[in-house]
Amino acid sequence: MINIFVLSNERAWSNRLKNKKLFFNKICKSFPKKYKFLNKKISFTLLLSNNKSIKKLNKNFRDKNKSTDILSFPFSNKLKITKETYLGDIIISYNFIDKPKSQNNESFRKKLIKTFIHGFLHLLSFNHVRDADYKKMLKEEKFIYQSVISKLN
Repeated sequence: MINIFVLSNERAWSNRLKNKKLFFNKICKSFPKKYKFLNKKISFTLLLSNNKSIKKLNKNFRDKNKSTDILSFPFSNKLKITKETYLGDIIISYNFIDKPKSQNNESFRKKLIKTFIHGFLHLLSFNHVRDADYKKMLKEEKFIYQSVISKLN
């Protein structure tokens, strides 16, 4: 079972997501079986933020003085899933997800789901430093996304 602590420091998220925790819980419940972590207590924190805040975090922790769509901070360098595991933190920027501003709510949500899955995989030690790693991560992202979209529609 996955438990997400959903926090927000950007009011604009409420315009697009009425019940943020429920939205992300539904996504996790739609994950393929191998990512549901049945009989385990998996948790992580999700901060729904903005470009200004994410830029500060990116500068402080990654020495990159720019905003980005998502940051993931795994709790441990060596992931070991036990009965109770805290995976880490994910931060998503509203400003990136809301581009273009003219997109409808369905497009916004699909983009958010893809971004969220990407961050979640980073917490599970996936990365895209090397080409082979990128291909492996992209394959898993698509696998999870297809599962989520098919169950949410």
